[in-house]
Amino acid sequence: MQTTLSDHAKSLPRGEEAESILRSCVHCGFCNATCPTYQLLGDELDGPRGRIYLIKQVLEGHEVTEKTQLHLDRCLSCRNCETTCPSGVDYHNLLDIGRAVVDAAVPRPLGQRLLREGLRAVVPNTGLFKTLTQLGHSFKPLLPGALKTKLPDTIRPAKARPTAQHARQMLMLEGCVQPGLSPNTNAATARVLDRLGIGTVSIAQAGCCGAVDYHLNAQEQGLQRARRNIDAWWPSVQAGAEAIVQTASGCGAFVKDYGHLLRDDPAYAQKAAVISERTKDLVEILRAEPLEQLGGCTRQTLAFHCPCTLQHAQKLGGAVESVLTRLGFNLTPVPDSHLCCGSAGTYSVTQPVLATQLRDNKMNALESGNPDVIATANIGCQTHLASANRTPVMHWIELVEDALPPT
Repeated sequence: MQTTLSDHAKSLPRGEEAESILRSCVHCGFCNATCPTYQLLGDELDGPRGRIYLIKQVLEGHEVTEKTQLHLDRCLSCRNCETTCPSGVDYHNLLDIGRAVVDAAVPRPLGQRLLREGLRAVVPNTGLFKTLTQLGHSFKPLLPGALKTKLPDTIRPAKARPTAQHARQMLMLEGCVQPGLSPNTNAATARVLDRLGIGTVSIAQAGCCGAVDYHLNAQEQGLQRARRNIDAWWPSVQAGAEAIVQTASGCGAFVKDYGHLLRDDPAYAQKAAVISERTKDLVEILRAEPLEQLGGCTRQTLAFHCPCTLQHAQKLGGAVESVLTRLGFNLTPVPDSHLCCGSAGTYSVTQPVLATQLRDNKMNALESGNPDVIATANIGCQTHLASANRTPVMHWIELVEDALPPT
């Protein structure tokens, strides 16, 4: 695609990157065929090709309007288009650049600002979020419907974590909302890895991965969280920690991007690259381990929802399904498994109508094979799908642990 960036756009820190991405797009439109919002709305500007053109116009100095902002806001950042694109367009980075420029030019209404600031204040704050979740659960019957559906009917308490010491050590990011909404997920991970001779350590100073801030266009604040996490993990990495295990694929996708996002930071570029390289989704660890030696067998029927951050961002589509099949689970087919469920970080809060449509479509697909339970690999997807109050939804590692014989 030919571009003529304005002088202002050329002066942006990522202006050159934006121009390179724009030039890689051949405007073929293959991306629209797999874009969830284009399929729902049928509007060219609500598909990747249209959004790329909008960003191109903005960076070339054309007028920026609230309509431009709306079309960019409606994007799920699911990166399905990147999987489909024959030209390898780095769409998600272009979108981040475009959103920052548009938000700088178009002030948001007060209601949107308050919602976004509220999300940024609460979601990354693990202690506050957990407290509010517990309070909300206690008073759930009194909550308004929209808020009530965001809280699970039951929260599975965390069982004790192992205390054995192992030569193999890995770090584990606890996450922001997972300790409040599904506290047993990380505990189950620690126990399964312990049975494989792998110890896990959580560094208290490591907090939110930064994705919430970054994708709500507080990009520098998101990068600051990334730097704090790098500082927190670095001594353990230097001491030989084998990997940084991620049990939420959304967090994993963002941490794996630290190296790119901080590549021009002289103080952090090298460390960020190492951290990204050491970051592994849980399935990357388990698929390489002798799981069969753990014993146990199950024929439980389940449907697996592969989050966008796992299959499109981390390119790990099919990996969890393979591990579950090795362990004896009976996986039902899932039509249109490449499509987003509508969770997309905070999208289900900022774009509730579209998110609910996508959730219901996804639940219909997941339930088409009559599974006993739905498994997934990301807490946002897990909570969003569970809000439909239909088939139970769990993190896949809890199902794996439940299928293993007692120690």
